[in-house]
Amino acid sequence: MHDFKPLFETARTIAVVGCSPRPTRTSHRIARYLQQVGYTVIPVNPYHDTLLGVPCYPDVQHIPADVRLDIVNIFRRPSHTAAMVRDVLARLRTTGEHPVIWTQLGVSSPEAERLATDAGLPYVRNRCILVEHSRLMDR
Repeated sequence: MHDFKPLFETARTIAVVGCSPRPTRTSHRIARYLQQVGYTVIPVNPYHDTLLGVPCYPDVQHIPADVRLDIVNIFRRPSHTAAMVRDVLARLRTTGEHPVIWTQLGVSSPEAERLATDAGLPYVRNRCILVEHSRLMDR
């Protein structure tokens, strides 16, 4: 997947896995940016009940099934990325959705990519969603 503009134009809800409560952290700044440009952001962090003024969930499976995820943006170390994809796949068994798995710079892993692509999920490797969105949409 290299043409992100159609994705950005149609996506409405983005789960941010590994969203930090600290405003200085990249995951927090990017989640806030995504909110500011109009997306519904669902923070995922097992240590918080709310972040960015909205409910936060311990993992993707705990996000209510009636919330349709268009993108799952992962901010975790590469050693955890495959587990994050497995979490998304477990959710898909009940929701049937097919979100894009978006891995931020430096967090992709070959296993995570294989799991996603084997399940038919688009996989974005090592790209910053803020950079790509602002490059394509803020013109």
